[in-house]
Amino acid sequence: MGENEAVRDVPLLVVDGANVVGSVPDGWWRDRRGAAERLRDALAPVGGKGLGDRPELPAWVRTGPLDVVLVVEGAARGVTATPEVRVEAASGSGDDLIVGLVAGALAAHPERDCLVVTADRGLRARVTALGAAVAGPRAVRTV
Repeated sequence: MGENEAVRDVPLLVVDGANVVGSVPDGWWRDRRGAAERLRDALAPVGGKGLGDRPELPAWVRTGPLDVVLVVEGAARGVTATPEVRVEAASGSGDDLIVGLVAGALAAHPERDCLVVTADRGLRARVTALGAAVAGPRAVRTV
């Protein structure tokens, strides 16, 4: 299997960092970057093991491997990637960057599975129109 086929076969998990961090009132507003780093670190094992056996999620994200991408914006833009989690910093709208990532991934590999984690209704509508599945913040908050 070539590298291009390997990418196509690994489902893409895109996490709306600002939305997921903001879904729990745990004081994240005092340290947005630190909150995003904690989320990044919590996502680290997901690439290898998936999101777990939960019937509300598509079967293809329940086990790994997954290509995990955390999208950050604003004060969290300084968060760095780890070997397990790619971090994409939005220079403007995080939603626009997420739509661009999904569109690009599915244009390159139309058969690739893609899940976007967000509670933002507008973003959910935009990515489902492209062919992505969606889940709420709880999908990654309970991992």
